[in-house]
Amino acid sequence: MTPPTRILIIGGGHVGLCAALRLQQRLRPDEAEVTLVDPKSYMTYQPLLAEAAAGAVDPRHVIVPLRRVLPRTRVVHGRLSTLDPVARSATVTVPSAVAGLPPRDLRLPYDVLVLAPGSVARILAVPGLAEHGIGFRSVEEAVSLRNHVLTQLDLAASTRDPELRDAALTFVFVGGGYAGTGALAELEDMARYAVRHYQGLKPEDMHWVLVEAGKRILPETEPDVGLRTTEELRGRNIEVRLGTRLLSVTDGMVALSDGSRFAARTLVWTAGVRANPVLRATRLPCDAQGRLRCDASLRVLGTPGVWAAGDAAAVPDVTRPGECCAPNAQHAVRQARVLADNLLAQLRGEPVREYRHELKGSLTSLGLHHGVAQLRGRALHGRAAWLLHRAVHLRRVPTWDRKARVMADWFLAGLLKREIVSMGALEQPRAIFESYVERELRDSEGG
Repeated sequence: MTPPTRILIIGGGHVGLCAALRLQQRLRPDEAEVTLVDPKSYMTYQPLLAEAAAGAVDPRHVIVPLRRVLPRTRVVHGRLSTLDPVARSATVTVPSAVAGLPPRDLRLPYDVLVLAPGSVARILAVPGLAEHGIGFRSVEEAVSLRNHVLTQLDLAASTRDPELRDAALTFVFVGGGYAGTGALAELEDMARYAVRHYQGLKPEDMHWVLVEAGKRILPETEPDVGLRTTEELRGRNIEVRLGTRLLSVTDGMVALSDGSRFAARTLVWTAGVRANPVLRATRLPCDAQGRLRCDASLRVLGTPGVWAAGDAAAVPDVTRPGECCAPNAQHAVRQARVLADNLLAQLRGEPVREYRHELKGSLTSLGLHHGVAQLRGRALHGRAAWLLHRAVHLRRVPTWDRKARVMADWFLAGLLKREIVSMGALEQPRAIFESYVERELRDSEGG
C-alpha cells in the first residue's frame, strides 16, 4: 500500500485553519496525514478584535481552538525555526515538557508543505515605542488594552493631580487603517459610556488622538469614504492628525512630527503589518516585502511541493494585472479554500486552478450603531454600515459554534448594560499573592 502523503501546514491563522478544515472534510481515508504547527493553540478572528476590546464580544469567542475543530489533524504547539526544502524537512521549536528547561527542536518531514505564518506588526525605530507602546494584533493585546483604558479612567477619577489626570485621559492611536480606526472608535465609544459612572468625569475630559502619516485615514477605501469617516470621528471630539508621524514616546510625553508634544499614558501602535520574518530563513524566493513569491495557483515559485497563501504570500491578483492580492482576511479565507482544493487535485493527478477573487468591498465598526463600509463602489455609513459589518463577519467567523457565541454576545449586549470593570490583575495573576507573601515575611521578621 502507498503510505499516506504527509501534509505539513505552518501557521494556524485564517489560512492554516481554513485549509486544514477543508482538507479534513475532503481527504479520503488514509490518503494523507495533516500536521499543523502554530505557536498558539487557537486561531484569532482579528476583524472582531476591536469589538472584543470594547466588550461587545467575549474575547474567548473570537478565538477558535485548533484541537477542538481539527480532530483529525495533528496540532503541534511550536514555531518554525529552519526549513530544508531539498530534504523536505522542517525543524520546529517546541516548549520543553519540563518546567525550567529550554525549548527543544522537533524535526518534521513532509511531502507537501503549506506556509501560512501570517504577518506581524510593522515596527519602526521610534524612541520609547518598545517600552511604552501597546500593540493590537492578538486577543491578549485586546483584553490588555481594554483593562488599561478602564484603569486610566479609575486613575483619573481618583487623583487630585491635574497633570496626571490629563495624561490618564489622553489616548493616542498611531495608524489610520481599518485596525487603528476601528479600535480607537470602539474603545472611545466604550469609554464614553463608562465615564457616566465616574463622578467628576465627563466625556469631554477625554482626549482621543488618531495619528496617520498619510494624507487620509482608511487608505483601503475610496477618498470620500475616508473623508466622511474623518468628519464623523471629529464630530465625536476625536482628534485626527493627518500627514503626521510619531517621533518619540519617552518620559510619558508623546512627540509628533507636526511639532506638538503632550503627556499621555496610552499609546496604541497599529501602523501596518509585514510578512512574518521567519520566511526569510526558509531560503525560498521572497519579494521586497518579505512575502513568498507564488503563482496564481498558490504554489511557491521554483519549489515543488510548497504552497503559500495569506499575508505571507505574494499572490498575483489576476483581476488586476501587475498587482498582488491585498493582505486581508477576505483574500486569506478564499485563498485557503483554493489552496486546499489545488493540493487535493495535485495529489489525485487532476488539474489545479488559479485563485481569482475581486474584492467586493471593505467595512469596519466604529462603535455601537456606527460603522463605515464600501460595497461595490457604494459607501455606507452609520447604522446601515454597522449592521452590514456584523452580518458579514458573522458569516465569516469559522465554525457554527463560534457564530452562535458571537451572535449571543451581540444579542445580550443589546439587552443589558456594558461591563465597565478593569480586570488588570489578570495580566499578573500572582502579583496579589506575592504581595501577601512579602508582607507576611516582613511581619514575621519584625515580630
